[in-house]
Amino acid sequence: MNIKPSAPVWLFDLDNTLHNASHAIFPAIMANMNAYIARVLGDGTTPASIDEVNAARTLYWKRYGATLLGLIRHHGVKAEHFLHETHHMDDLTSMIRHEKGLGRMLKRLPGRKILLTNAPHRYSTAVLRHLGIQRQFSHHIAIESMRVHRQLRPKPSKLLLRKVMRRHGATAARCILVEDTLANLRTAHALGMGTVWVTQYLKVGDPIGTAHPPKRLHRPAWVDVKVKSVKHLPAQLARLR
Repeated sequence: MNIKPSAPVWLFDLDNTLHNASHAIFPAIMANMNAYIARVLGDGTTPASIDEVNAARTLYWKRYGATLLGLIRHHGVKAEHFLHETHHMDDLTSMIRHEKGLGRMLKRLPGRKILLTNAPHRYSTAVLRHLGIQRQFSHHIAIESMRVHRQLRPKPSKLLLRKVMRRHGATAARCILVEDTLANLRTAHALGMGTVWVTQYLKVGDPIGTAHPPKRLHRPAWVDVKVKSVKHLPAQLARLR
């Protein structure tokens, strides 16, 4: 299919955007993450307490935008090992909840679609296959590929988003980031991208700590369009062009 130079380039998040990760997947990742951090912070015999784990996770999230980056910088954790351990679930497909018709919706959107997820490739590939939408994306960018100058730079890194634009020959004005996470949308807006906030799967105090939406989901100034579901995107095209 020929894509016009002016056609949009859609950057889609995965968890809590294209499926309901809050239902079962995020709680499982949270439990895995707590156990992992407790081992890292422990003395080699006794794991750290849950209070110590929570304090470290919150600190690293606020300072670096991702807990993993703090663990790498301060504890020598290997990203690949952390991602494998925290995203390992014995029966992932049974935990996925999603709407029907996602493939049809994506086909209706003009332009290229790129998956841009802070989740690891193996996990995100499994979710895409279960959703039946992997062929709708021209590229799949998982966290392992989010390196700039050999440093891991996951969302909301401006360096990452600029690299994605350069690599795919897209200007910020053509890009539209579709996300549940306000911090990522704020960065995209600052670069000149269009922004869509998906809200239906958000929970206040979500255990992974990526969203923390306000109790009332008012649309911030850096969000162009707020939708409950990604299935509402085709109806919002005029507001994004």
